[in-house]
Amino acid sequence: MFFRPKMKSSRITRLKEYSIFFWLILITLFGVIISTIYKNSEIEKSHKIKSSLSNIYLKKTLKEITNNLEPRYTTKKYISQTGDTYEIIINKLDVSKEEKKLLLKSILKERTLKILRVNQMFEFKFDNLYSKKVMQFKIQTDKKNEVLFSKNSANGEFNSRNIKKNFKKNLVYKETIIENSLYNSAINLGIKANVILEFARLYGFQVDFQRDIWKNDSFQIIYEEFINEDNNVVDTGEIIFANLNLQDTDLQLYKYEYEENKIDYFDENGKSIRKTLMKTPINGARLSSSYGKRKHPILGYTKMHTGTDFAAPKGTPIMASGDGKITKAGWCGGGGNCVKIKHNSTYQTVYAHMSKFGRGIKKGARVKQGQIIGYVGSTGLSTGPHLHYEVIENGKKINSQKLKLPSGKVLKGEERKRFEVSKIKIDVLKSNLISKLN
Repeated sequence: MFFRPKMKSSRITRLKEYSIFFWLILITLFGVIISTIYKNSEIEKSHKIKSSLSNIYLKKTLKEITNNLEPRYTTKKYISQTGDTYEIIINKLDVSKEEKKLLLKSILKERTLKILRVNQMFEFKFDNLYSKKVMQFKIQTDKKNEVLFSKNSANGEFNSRNIKKNFKKNLVYKETIIENSLYNSAINLGIKANVILEFARLYGFQVDFQRDIWKNDSFQIIYEEFINEDNNVVDTGEIIFANLNLQDTDLQLYKYEYEENKIDYFDENGKSIRKTLMKTPINGARLSSSYGKRKHPILGYTKMHTGTDFAAPKGTPIMASGDGKITKAGWCGGGGNCVKIKHNSTYQTVYAHMSKFGRGIKKGARVKQGQIIGYVGSTGLSTGPHLHYEVIENGKKINSQKLKLPSGKVLKGEERKRFEVSKIKIDVLKSNLISKLN
C-alpha cells in the first residue's frame, strides 16, 4: 500500500531532471541556429558591399567627389630667387587682384623688408571658405628672424610683428694642424663652409694660401653657432678670434667693435687687417702662371701675361677681392665667363674662365669684399680649370702679387686701451674653451 505512491514521486523527480537537460539542449540548438543565420547574413552583407564597391560606376563617382573636395586650410611656401621682386612673388598666388594689392601694400609698409634677398622663405596660410583667402603669412628675413603678418578680422588689414626665433648661441673653439690644405683640414673638423670662407677672407689681405701655408702649420678659431630646440645647428655667426700659425709665426685676429655698429678685425697690436684689396681672391689654389711674358699654352707664341693664374678644381668659389661695383658679368671672348669690378677711382679687378657666376652677380650690382662672385671653370681659351686674376691700377694692368696696399685703421689712445680690455676678455674666453676640451 505504501510502495506505489513512493514510485510515482520518484518518476516525477526524474522527469523534472530530464526536462532541465532537454531545455538546455534546446536552448543550445536555438543559439547555434541563430548564430549561423547571423553569420550567413553578415557574409551576404559583406559580399554585397564588396560587390558595390567594385562597381566601376561607383568607383568613378567616388573618385570625382574626392578629387573635387579641397581642405579648408592650405599652406604655400616659396623661396625667393635671383631676379624676384615682392610683386612677382605675390602674383604667383591664386588669389584675387584686390587681395594681391593688399598683400603687397602690407609688405612694402614693413621697414625690415625694404630689401628682398635671395633665399628668403615665404609662407602663406589660406582659409578657402572665404573670397579673401590669405589669413596669415610670414617672411623670413634671415635664419634667426621673421616677420609675421596676421589678418585683422575687424578691418581686413594685416598687422605685422617681428619675431626673433628662440635660438641658443654657442661659442665654438676649433684647432688643428694643417696636413694638406686649410680648407680640407677645417672641413675635417666639422667647420661649416661659410665660416671657412670668412676665415680665408680675413687672412686674404696678408696671406697667399698657395705659397705661404706649409704642411704642419696650424690654426685656431672661435666662432658663433646658433642651436635650435632640437639641438641642431641652424646657422653660424661671426668669428670672434682666429690665429694662423705659419712656420712658428702667429697671425692673431681679434673681433672688435671700435664704434657703435662698426666692427673690424685687428691684430694683437691694434692694427686693422683690412686693405683695399685681398692678396688672393681664392682659397686652396695653386699659382700656376705668374704675371709676365710667357708662351701662351693655346696660341703657341710668346706674349705678355697680364694677370696671375690660380689652378684649382672646377667649382672652387671665387671671392671679390674688394668692395665695388660690377661693370661686366658675361662672356669675355678668350677669357670665357668673366667678372669685372670697379673698386674705386684707382683700382679695378678682373676674374676670368669662370664655370658660372655667383647669385645676384650682374652688371651694376654692388659686391662686398669676400663675397662669392663665381666659381672656377675652364671657359674661353683655357687648358684646364683655373682663375685668371688681374688688377688694374689707374688703367694699367699690374702684378697683383707685388701690390703694396696701405693698411687699415690703427687704434690709438683711449681706443687702444678699450681694445686691450676686449682682447684680454677674448684670451680668457679662449683659455676657458680649451680647458673644456681636456
